Amino acid sequence: MKSKLALIVLLAFLPAVALAADHVVFEKIVVDRTFRAEGVATGDIDHDGRLDILSGDVWYSAPDFKMHEVRTPGNYDGAKGYSNCFANFAQDVNGDGWIDSIVIGLPQGPCLWYENPQNKPGHWKQRTAAKSACNETPIFVDLNGDGIDVLVFGVRPEGIIAWFAVPKDIDTLWDMHVIAPGPDAPGSQQYSHGLGSGDVNRDGRNDILVKQGWWEAPKDPKQPDWKFHPANLGPDCANLLVYDVDDDGDSDVITSSAHNYGIWWFEQLDPADGSKFAQHLITKEYSQAHAIILADVNHDGIMDLVTGKRHFAHQGHDPGGKDPAMLYWIELLRPEKGKVEFVTHVIDDDSGVGTQFEVVDMNADGKADIVTSNKKGVRVFLQK
Repeated sequence: MKSKLALIVLLAFLPAVALAADHVVFEKIVVDRTFRAEGVATGDIDHDGRLDILSGDVWYSAPDFKMHEVRTPGNYDGAKGYSNCFANFAQDVNGDGWIDSIVIGLPQGPCLWYENPQNKPGHWKQRTAAKSACNETPIFVDLNGDGIDVLVFGVRPEGIIAWFAVPKDIDTLWDMHVIAPGPDAPGSQQYSHGLGSGDVNRDGRNDILVKQGWWEAPKDPKQPDWKFHPANLGPDCANLLVYDVDDDGDSDVITSSAHNYGIWWFEQLDPADGSKFAQHLITKEYSQAHAIILADVNHDGIMDLVTGKRHFAHQGHDPGGKDPAMLYWIELLRPEKGKVEFVTHVIDDDSGVGTQFEVVDMNADGKADIVTSNKKGVRVFLQK
């Protein structure tokens, strides 16, 4: 399956006219008001040509988003606890042409995948991809540049960071490739915050980032124990995004606070080898941006940020924890060479994001739409 990230980036180059920010409008569709999961995925589950929604225990068929069970739904109370889905990814795992569901539950629990029954009734067959998935931001990315997304996360008790590929025998655990050895690699702890992938040193390969630095991808990504480059990439965060923010030819890093206020970008300084970054504040307006995505929302050729509040991340005990569940995009402007500005645009104040969400073109109109699932329920925001 082609990388969702590649699809998002493609939106920036579709033949469309750039929109003024005040002309970017979203229509909210409330799919479900029940707390199902804090991760969500999209894919054409039933082969009808439309993108459907996966949300942990269930999936919703487009266009009316009727709910169907993947497994027995849990009864989750967001005021007291969590769901058994922190991240949900979609991929044709077994190569049969049907989109399957990959689900990561509570950190350090197993990563499971569910085989699509090809429109047959009943629950989906469950298999285990990995026995342990740590870090509150596991990622599913085209790490190797071959158009196939792979899983990346920490593993306990080994205390390693690894990436996982689908094995030849789909009934076995996925093939694990060690990026960082144990016994306590940065980012491998059960509740570690911050994980990302991108080409930090501009050598054409996707590296792996945590807040303490980054591992340089070797020519052969299956090579164990990648070289680690220490770097200060700020406090506990969610996704670490790699992007040339100031358009100076090197790779910068963007992070957001998962349980406090703050979104930042880290300017890569000379020499541009990923050893030194300067931290710049983007905004401290809203708290708990526990997931953040790069997308060209207004079709101006510059990537923007889409994020929001993880509602009741710790049942309202975090700073700003009882504030409205905001969803917003942050426009990146470059008014002159070497200068950047960020402008926040509110999309909604009663939804937010979970620990993982998607920006994808749901209705094939060339515009970036947003799909979220969290303690507020499941929602789609169609860009009009």
